[in-house]
Amino acid sequence: MDIKKIRELVDLMEEKDLLTLEYGHDDKYISLTRNTGVQTVAAPQVAAPAAAAAPVAKTPSGKLETSPMVGVFYSAPSPNDPPFVKVGQKVEAGDTLGIIEAMKIMNPLEATQSGIIEEILVSNAEVVEFGQPVIRYKA
Repeated sequence: MDIKKIRELVDLMEEKDLLTLEYGHDDKYISLTRNTGVQTVAAPQVAAPAAAAAPVAKTPSGKLETSPMVGVFYSAPSPNDPPFVKVGQKVEAGDTLGIIEAMKIMNPLEATQSGIIEEILVSNAEVVEFGQPVIRYKA
């Protein structure tokens, strides 16, 4: 991979305000991480009084479909078209769930499993990170 391509990737990270970027082509692979200089400090935890404790929320269950790359998620082929999938829809492995645009290339996000869509976790035109959950299937 040449330095010009790496500079283009760094420029893309700055333009889209990305913290990490992974790119692979043929047998070459690069992973870039931007140092923002921001440090996080843990706030002290305060225990709530027992009488005021709220009921514990149920953690959503079901398998997840995650983004295979960093890019922009699109739920439909074009702005005037209906979305690829909707909540409650049954999908089969290999069905297109959306598109992820990376480096001006439209990459289909395909279902890796069959199931019923319980929740779409990202909005149309939202930037997604590598490994970020995009779709939740019913358990």
